[in-house]
Amino acid sequence: MATKKREAFSRRTVEFRSGDSSCTAWLYLPTQKDDQPLPTVVMGHGLGATREMGLAPYAERFVAAGLAVLVFTYRHLGDSGGEPRQLLSMARQLADWDAALAYAESLPEVDRQRMAVWGSSLGGGHAIRVAARHPELRAAVAQCPFTDGLASAAALGIKETLVLSRFVARDLVAAARGKEPVTIPVAASAGQLGLMTAPDALPGMLALLPADHKWVNQAAARSVTSLIRYRPGRSAKAVAAPILICISATDSVAPPARTERYVRQAPRGDVRLYDAGHFDFYLGEAFEQLAADQTEFLVSHLTAAPKASITPTAKA
Repeated sequence: MATKKREAFSRRTVEFRSGDSSCTAWLYLPTQKDDQPLPTVVMGHGLGATREMGLAPYAERFVAAGLAVLVFTYRHLGDSGGEPRQLLSMARQLADWDAALAYAESLPEVDRQRMAVWGSSLGGGHAIRVAARHPELRAAVAQCPFTDGLASAAALGIKETLVLSRFVARDLVAAARGKEPVTIPVAASAGQLGLMTAPDALPGMLALLPADHKWVNQAAARSVTSLIRYRPGRSAKAVAAPILICISATDSVAPPARTERYVRQAPRGDVRLYDAGHFDFYLGEAFEQLAADQTEFLVSHLTAAPKASITPTAKA
């Protein structure tokens, strides 16, 4: 039997066009008695993951508070389109965010003047960058955000990064020849090959998997070059909207000191540190605290009377 909480909203699977393919998403809508358009949150996931991995509990909290929520999976991953598979391209993922916002704005249920973005891990870095590119947004949330590819590579280790570079070279040759990508694990045990090899990385990712979801723990090796060059934290100073940045004080993936230096530059930033690891943010007491803080923040900024419309401007 469905709980009362679940009866308070609906969720349906939707699809929207992005670039040369499409993204698959969940659209959450609260049960309401009228047809008034709703304040809306667009949500994106982390490195090499899919929307099934830890995002639904947050979305359910937001929709229970009266917000519409669109949770999408980037192209090349999960049940979204895009070839080759398992490619992590920062440019393409940012284009997916733009497409997700445009799709949400086209829906009759959505109030396009009251929209926010929410991202976690790599998605948290994207949320910062997207908020800087879209001044029309009313709010943003960046959770344990990836803010600097060079800093994350240093945290991985010079030796490990050099080993990855050999696979990158092989994959670039494969791409030039039109062959299938040479892949590397997204998360691996310490001392093994992978994009994330901190002790909590692989068990942390596996803990997010629903029983019926099959996750492909692989990324095209060429993705490393895109990740290392990506420094979305630099965009924090250009975010006009209120932005809540939730930092793991012990983050093993996104170095917290570098992240904090970046996000303290956000003009309307609300920076909060939590004594929980990067992958603890999705579970247990840490999740409960984060979900409560983020719901309060989003509701406070999205349910106020809308301001004068701002013409959307997407910046490179």
